[in-house]
Amino acid sequence: MRNPYSDIFRVPGTKGFAAAAFIARLPIAMAPIGIVAMLSQTHGEYWLAGAVSATYALVNAFLSPQISRWVDQRGQTAIAFPTTLISVLAFAVLVVAANQHWPVWSLFLSALLAAAMPSIPALVRARWTEIFRDRPELNTAFAFESAADELVYVAGASLSVGLSAALFPEAGMVVSTLLLALGVAAFLLQRSSEPPVRPAEHGVAGSAIRLRPVQIITFALIFVGATFATTEVTTVAITKALGQPEAASLVIGVYALGSFVVGIIIGALSLKAALQRQLAVAVGVVALTTLPLLFADTVPALALAVFVSGVAISPTFITAFGLIERHVPAAMLTEGVTWVTTGIGIGMALGSFAAGWMVDTFGPQNGFWVSVAAGAIAFATVLAGQCRLATDDCDVDKGEAVVPAE
Repeated sequence: MRNPYSDIFRVPGTKGFAAAAFIARLPIAMAPIGIVAMLSQTHGEYWLAGAVSATYALVNAFLSPQISRWVDQRGQTAIAFPTTLISVLAFAVLVVAANQHWPVWSLFLSALLAAAMPSIPALVRARWTEIFRDRPELNTAFAFESAADELVYVAGASLSVGLSAALFPEAGMVVSTLLLALGVAAFLLQRSSEPPVRPAEHGVAGSAIRLRPVQIITFALIFVGATFATTEVTTVAITKALGQPEAASLVIGVYALGSFVVGIIIGALSLKAALQRQLAVAVGVVALTTLPLLFADTVPALALAVFVSGVAISPTFITAFGLIERHVPAAMLTEGVTWVTTGIGIGMALGSFAAGWMVDTFGPQNGFWVSVAAGAIAFATVLAGQCRLATDDCDVDKGEAVVPAE
């Protein structure tokens, strides 16, 4: 049996830009937790550390689609180079400001400017799409990227916190900033695989978020993202209540492991079902597997329930990005992909807040009710949008898939 992953890497240049992209997106996981680890040690105030980190994360979530829209219009190098330069310099200022105890406003300002970091997952998926557009290999490439995303979130967060704890408070952020600079530089230097700027189709303009399929998928993934954050926050609370706080990192790692394993398997298969139905099944499994979490009252039971709840995450991402590629015009693909990742980021922020409130108000175990509610809403959204997410044969209002020129 042929290995489909070896097939996608036979294309010249793919190994290079995939490796560079993996390094370049490590800061996605390293920076938010790195800011918290750094400022909590240098300033001793968790509220300040959390507020600065949230400023960076939320501004980046809302700014990324606009940056990706410029990428579609001007090209990856033309936009990603200057925005990365701004981000790298801002992160450097943030590190110095923390170390030298500059005024608090300088921490927030540098975090805000650092949010100019472009969406590396969107840029790399745009390159894969350019190579394998309308070919089955694209599903394998998206599966590989989803698995890489899982590794980034597990390895990046652990690396950032570990460096800050073992070396000095700013160590995690220093390494994160260097990886961002070197990774993006290596990625952009590979010009042969950079997608060309495609002129907008006649009558197509504006933002990708005005496309109904993008709206449906982004809205659904806000609630899928909420289940991620809820699992992390509630796991920490439950393991602490059980007297085994050190088990939290292991349980959260198991969550990512379930998603990683199934994502790799899905990428090796050639599923025949329509993508919108695959998405419905994946999100349905996400919703269904939140229920066992309510009854996990020991660390082993929690680890097993969390592992099971993670199995459908990568399939959800793979099919979501596949649908975006199918419904979004090539001239705005990078922005369309970025809206999906933005939805996940917004969901994680909202999920953290909601889960924290539930834990504080009703106890650790009840935090998982946020996952149950979020999973149900995501599933209902995907079911209601099946027709709009289908191929043109089922799209009853194709006019809404075209953005009127302004």
